[in-house]
Amino acid sequence: MPLNYSKWDQLELSDDSDIEGHPNVDKKSLIRWKQRDIHEKREQRKQHIVHLEAQIACNNVLLPRIKDIATKLADPNASIPPTKYWSNLVEQLEKNPSRDCPPGNDPTKIEQTYDGMLLSLFTRVTQETKDKLKALSLQESEKEERLGKELATEMAKHVKQLGEMIEKDKKELVDEVAEQKKKITTDDIHEGFESRYVPPKPEPAPVPHHNAIESTVKGKKKVTEFETLNPKAAAAASTAPAPSTSHEETDDHDVELPEMTPSLLEFSQIAIGEYEKSFRFIQQHRDVYVSGASDALLVAAFEAESQGKHLYARKCIHQSLLLQYCDKLGRDGVGIFFKKMITGDKRAETVFKDDFEQTYQHLKKRVKLSQEEAAQDTDGREQIQLVAEDPSITITFNVPDGPPPEDLRLEGPGTEELDVEEVRKALQYRWEVFQQLPKDMQEALKTNVLAEVNKVLGAMDVAEAEAVVGALDSGGILNFAEGGIRDETGK
Repeated sequence: MPLNYSKWDQLELSDDSDIEGHPNVDKKSLIRWKQRDIHEKREQRKQHIVHLEAQIACNNVLLPRIKDIATKLADPNASIPPTKYWSNLVEQLEKNPSRDCPPGNDPTKIEQTYDGMLLSLFTRVTQETKDKLKALSLQESEKEERLGKELATEMAKHVKQLGEMIEKDKKELVDEVAEQKKKITTDDIHEGFESRYVPPKPEPAPVPHHNAIESTVKGKKKVTEFETLNPKAAAAASTAPAPSTSHEETDDHDVELPEMTPSLLEFSQIAIGEYEKSFRFIQQHRDVYVSGASDALLVAAFEAESQGKHLYARKCIHQSLLLQYCDKLGRDGVGIFFKKMITGDKRAETVFKDDFEQTYQHLKKRVKLSQEEAAQDTDGREQIQLVAEDPSITITFNVPDGPPPEDLRLEGPGTEELDVEEVRKALQYRWEVFQQLPKDMQEALKTNVLAEVNKVLGAMDVAEAEAVVGALDSGGILNFAEGGIRDETGK
């Protein structure tokens, strides 16, 4: 097979024999001058090409507008006389010019905008036309008509000249580009094959988890989030023997529930049956196909079904099963599974759809049972109660009657070192905290009876009750022998 060496004709090579020396000039200087001349000509050609491209683009914008104006001036059936049309056009360009301009020009300078260029042309045409009419010595009745004809003639001439200029610039641009491509320069160098080692992207981290308690009662699972208030008491409680009943066995152990990541949230929104879209998403987001992702989708499906979002629950189960099937098929499971589903393998589709429906119906039953259990266990739900650390200690409440008075005075022993303004701020903060509490809690605090306060706390959710107790403590309304709240769990 013959080799083609024609590309090497574009290399610009030279040796010492190409340089005709001069007896009074050393050869090295001649070589440097030759090189500098080559580079200067290349740079000039590049700048000239850029100039031609910009000039052609600008003239292509101006030419249609000038053509339209010349046509209206030459139209004998125009509703507006040519001179009146011309005056209106010039006045509009002078008083309300557009800021549109070629790329690189300053729109704040009117002479660099398209309207500014047209205004300059119209001014020159007007002056040339008036000079012609003065030389003809016409009567006043003939000047108006002759002026319109001369304006139309001048604009038609400029249309022709601008069109010829555009064609000339295009031809010159083609020649300059061809001359530029005759030789290979450093601008033509580009990176081809790369032999350097590029390390692969690190594997994405597994799906994050959060603590939970998983209670198994007769094969049923109930998931509840918790927060440890007293780690030592919780540890003591975990080592204590669980009470036995004659009807059921309870096995409580710590588990971690996977959380939904932003990528998984977006993945779960893909419509059911959109296998190609799911496949592309997994290829573009590696953090979707990681450990715990399918479980996170199942947890999200359970929560969505509990909230009545049945369609979203089905989507989450569908996407979770996609990941499970890919994982079960081995190393190339993603490609194998989606190839079967995208090509419409009837057997694979039937198996997957049956599994999907069965899984959703099972989840639906689990949610229903969970809601029934929650309704039955309302009386035995977790509560927050205030209990004294020592039976001899009495919990009282410093309930403010109102904001601190303007004339605040500190009396009694130990008040000499207190700052009145700091005390005022503390009393004001206590009043603001009290005002933000629920109305029933405010009434219970005014009784100054611990049982009434615990009754209101017991009716609240755990999170809300914890927030209320924290506010009471921070505002100084709670009066403990020792600051804070102790959890007596396990005692």
